[in-house]
Amino acid sequence: MKKILIATKNEGKLFEISKFLSDLPVSTLSLKDLGISEDIDETENTYRENSQKKALFFSKLTKLPTIADDGGIEIEALGGKPGIHSRRWFGKDKTDNQIINKMKKIAKRLPKEKRKAFFKTVVSLAFPSGKIISAKGKVEGEIREPHLKYLKGYPYRSFFYLPKIKKFYHESELTQKEERMYNHRYKAINKLKPIIIKELCLT
Repeated sequence: MKKILIATKNEGKLFEISKFLSDLPVSTLSLKDLGISEDIDETENTYRENSQKKALFFSKLTKLPTIADDGGIEIEALGGKPGIHSRRWFGKDKTDNQIINKMKKIAKRLPKEKRKAFFKTVVSLAFPSGKIISAKGKVEGEIREPHLKYLKGYPYRSFFYLPKIKKFYHESELTQKEERMYNHRYKAINKLKPIIIKELCLT
């Protein structure tokens, strides 16, 4: 079975990307599976640049096809912040709970008519040859008072409400069909699947 490395140390992302690839005849590996402790600084200016940087670095390091992504939440009333700085917006190495506590204060201050927000991601697939393909995913929602539960690795999802279906953007809330309709990462990975099938000769 062909192998694909998922280049993330975020357990939530690892689980989600593996799940979205589960209908393909591939074996997904994590950095931990390969004993890789190296990290790469996300210092670029766009989601695409960061995701490509990570995917290329780890693909060349491991000689494996590699998927990496970068994304964030963009709040319209805050001029699109935190965006690319989502994970580090409140300071480097903040825990999920620390981010949630900070976001509670921001959510309370947002006017009801200015709560529109977007989750955006760029997922990149890199090969040891240096070939790389990227795809975008986006979902629109609004900021609300937080859901009682939160997903590990995804503190902002607790505040992200999908008004079209009247549910929070939370795994425990969404059906499988809804998740595939609204999950921004699924949308991006789904665009890459035909390329994965072709490049890895899975047909």
